[in-house]
Amino acid sequence: MKKHFVLDTNVLLHDPNALVGFDDNVVCLPIYVIEEIDTFKKDLSELGQNARQVSRLVDKFRVDGNLREGVELPNGGTLKVLFTTNDHRKEQAEYHKDLSMSHQMDRLIMGTALELARRDPSMPVVFVSKDTNLRIRAEAMGLKAVDYDKERKDVSELYTGTGEMLLSGDEIARLFQGTGAPIPAGATLFENQYLVARNQVNPSQSVLARALLKEGVLQRIVDLRDPVWGIRPRNKEQHFALDALLRDEIKLVTLIGKAGTGKTLLAIAAGLQKVAEEQTFVRLLVSRPIFPLGKDIGYLPGDVEEKLNPWMQPIHDNVEFLMGLSRPDRRGGRSYRELIEMGLMEVEPLTYIRGRSIPNQYMIVDEAQNLTPHEVKTIITRVGDGTKIVLTGDPYQIDNPYVDSVNNGLVYVAEKFKHARIAATVTMTKGERSELAELASNLL
Repeated sequence: MKKHFVLDTNVLLHDPNALVGFDDNVVCLPIYVIEEIDTFKKDLSELGQNARQVSRLVDKFRVDGNLREGVELPNGGTLKVLFTTNDHRKEQAEYHKDLSMSHQMDRLIMGTALELARRDPSMPVVFVSKDTNLRIRAEAMGLKAVDYDKERKDVSELYTGTGEMLLSGDEIARLFQGTGAPIPAGATLFENQYLVARNQVNPSQSVLARALLKEGVLQRIVDLRDPVWGIRPRNKEQHFALDALLRDEIKLVTLIGKAGTGKTLLAIAAGLQKVAEEQTFVRLLVSRPIFPLGKDIGYLPGDVEEKLNPWMQPIHDNVEFLMGLSRPDRRGGRSYRELIEMGLMEVEPLTYIRGRSIPNQYMIVDEAQNLTPHEVKTIITRVGDGTKIVLTGDPYQIDNPYVDSVNNGLVYVAEKFKHARIAATVTMTKGERSELAELASNLL
């Protein structure tokens, strides 16, 4: 049976293509959604871009027919713009006069969905919104409400990039010798998945390995006996991460983990190793989202670097730790600035990345969990020839109200690239910052 899907404004701001994401059903846009979209169209952020795209799409469909009566969509569905009756609008306006504008719009949009359900009871109405509280209110008022996510998964189902496997003693021996062991028949693995391979007879005997599906073998990872810019891995996950970070054939690395697991520190250490020591790349480019992505960093005194300092201080702290700087050294003027002045490192906001081409650089995007899938696509498509990009973040610490622990850009990339030969993912769970930080992360 066909359904009416009434879309909230935030659904279209999250994904303009949601207009054609409901198969052959009827997609309904309350007129208030169009009005709200209009308020975002001049915004320079990702929301503004999506608002303009929605407006162009709706106008394109308008040319093909009557939006009030319904216009056929390319996927076989129908698009309608819903209007409320004059009496209903007057009643709503009187009821909501003391509410803020955003709450008024929420209630008017939901009221339009309720009126549709009363007017046409023969076809079920589904209210689609990314606003949790609005979905709760809609259900309480008798509407079926759902979140919008084309590929909704539980966070426990997401690809971690790591795992364990039992092998025979002979296969374990081959891994230790560096010759590799064949991937067992029937094993479900992904490209560059990292494994703890254990002896099935003596599980205490293990070796850290990486799956190479094209060759059909497990390969022992690099034995990191020498420190990487003074850093030695403290656990198996950090071993996995450094292996991926130091391999030139792996062009995209996603490091996922809670605070204190060493994601950013390991990424910067590997980047400095590759840039300053091995000279594989010409520069280390480090950036973090200035939330929201695309928001101008103006209206503050100082130049771009001075405006960025509060956002980039965690990066500076990690670099100075790696350089082994003490407090007197900093007072004497030695800091991360030395690397910048030498041309070995650059710190740049993601705000200005659109339109750039970034070749032969080691690029780190920290706090990538605050990016939307579209924003991550924008960043990765800027990568030029010879560049490696590393995305780090914690999907449980999100500041962006338009993404959550499942649909953010960080885990989106990890899922989409798990079959790619030039990509690797490592999920890190063991905190190494300090005993207190680890305990706080687990208990609080």
